[in-house]
Amino acid sequence: MSTAEHAPTATVFAPSPLLTITLDAAPNGDTELHVHAGGQGHWIARMATNLGMDVTLTGAFGGESGGVLRDLIHREGITVRAVDIGHESGSYIHDRRDGDRTEVATIDPPHLARHALDDLYGITLESGASSDIVLLGGPHTESVVPADFYRRLTTDLRSLSKPVVADLSGPTATAALQGGLTVLKMSHEDLIEDGRAESDDPDVLIEAMRALHDEGADIVVLSRAADPALALVDGTVLEVVTPDLEQTDHHGAGDSMSAGIATGLARGMSIEDALALGGAAGTANVTRRGLGTGQLGLVETIMSTVEVRPFSS
Repeated sequence: MSTAEHAPTATVFAPSPLLTITLDAAPNGDTELHVHAGGQGHWIARMATNLGMDVTLTGAFGGESGGVLRDLIHREGITVRAVDIGHESGSYIHDRRDGDRTEVATIDPPHLARHALDDLYGITLESGASSDIVLLGGPHTESVVPADFYRRLTTDLRSLSKPVVADLSGPTATAALQGGLTVLKMSHEDLIEDGRAESDDPDVLIEAMRALHDEGADIVVLSRAADPALALVDGTVLEVVTPDLEQTDHHGAGDSMSAGIATGLARGMSIEDALALGGAAGTANVTRRGLGTGQLGLVETIMSTVEVRPFSS
């Protein structure tokens, strides 16, 4: 997967990027301050960029925090298509000096008004129409954009013959399925929380995955924490077996997996190889602090050890 070849293009819909401030302990015991861009859509975009994709992120930005956010994302090599809003972008402050994440303060992103929604829809559809693949991240809170926004967007993108990979749950996932998806990636915890599965028993999860396929997802991928991810492809259930590396921070592994799968599909890989790339990207992410920051070389090395095989319960 050489970066010297033509880089495929991707649009990542990130309706509510966040400014993140984290206090951490330095090796000598001092306190470190880290200021980064965050939010699910951004973490997906960052990993896709690290994997060699030419990524455009569309989202809503506002106020002082929004200006800082746009600059931080731009520095990562991601093109930003922004809708300017009259309120501050969302942000949070976390303290993890004792090894655990402790929330100090959170400012939720604002609900987008009608004109902002129209502008965000327009730039996302425009960018997506000229990209090789589109990835959909969820809003930080359900009040940012109405769930039906996702139905309209997936419907129109599919009408333009664009493959769409979504990492969603809850009402946004239900809405996106109505428009149709190439890949829906969810965690088994979200599947249970949404009431789509009663337990983490594999047979129960697989039944729920088949229902998601019937609702509109060509391929369904289900991450299962420390257990191998499952994928429903053309009626066959596969499992993605990755090496058991020591975790530094498990947050963001699923987002990195979605970015890896989309990168593989955009590069014309088979679905099995795309799943292996996704599994490797998620595994690389947990070895680091910083979501969506796994290096390409490490991902490629891990990918050679990932096994995608038929699942047997």
